[in-house]
Amino acid sequence: MTVRPPRSPNPSYSAAGALSALEYELLSERADALGRHGLKVEKAIAALQALERNETTPELRERLLDDAADAVWAFFIQREICGLRDSRDAIRRYGIPNQVMARLGIVRRK
Repeated sequence: MTVRPPRSPNPSYSAAGALSALEYELLSERADALGRHGLKVEKAIAALQALERNETTPELRERLLDDAADAVWAFFIQREICGLRDSRDAIRRYGIPNQVMARLGIVRRK
């Protein structure tokens, strides 16, 4: 007597297909999160550049630099989750200033 594992009554169903659908959804969510983080970086860099054109207080400039660094840091982490390890192209594409890059990963007291 031979023992076989149970099969689905639907022959078109396969575990590999279900896994592919799940993997597709996960990749889709990762890509969507990466896009949202990219928009946050663009917004933070634009606010910083608008500030550079106008005279302002040093406190506001520091706060905008910190906000931009936090957005870029989260973006880089999301890029690594997506498997994109080299961030030089993102630095060029988004025009991330060196002042922001110098602040990445710094934990500030609130």
